Amino acid sequence: MLLIKTEKGQIAFNARSGLFSPRQRAAFILFDGRKSLADVLATMASLGVTQADVDAMRQQGFLAKVLPEALQNLAASELASAPKRTDQERYLLAKPLATHITAQLGIKGFRLNLAVEAAPGVHALLQLLPKIQGAAGVEACLELERALKG
Repeated sequence: MLLIKTEKGQIAFNARSGLFSPRQRAAFILFDGRKSLADVLATMASLGVTQADVDAMRQQGFLAKVLPEALQNLAASELASAPKRTDQERYLLAKPLATHITAQLGIKGFRLNLAVEAAPGVHALLQLLPKIQGAAGVEACLELERALKG
């Protein structure tokens, strides 16, 4: 299972909220929508991070499941006909797309990828969109743009 940080989680993390235990804070950083839950738990096992820590973060709304790619594509293609999505829904659709696009840029997109990872919400991703388009090309970012603006 792939998990990604939610906007709520990013805000709480950046505010150094007491809702995170030190173990949870360390693990939260690794949830980028690309590493599996099993990989994160294995990486963080030496710090004592357990499934219960992850479950607690999910229950608080700090982490959410990443939609499988087929569902992301379907969701993005339906954006035009769907009712207006909330900022949270747009963020959950767009963040994995932006991460994927910038990760494909290699060293050229390293800083941009870091900026995407640090983006706490849809508005921050919207501000990064022109830079992502400049680096990856407008054509490569069409689905991302639809997810952000839908």
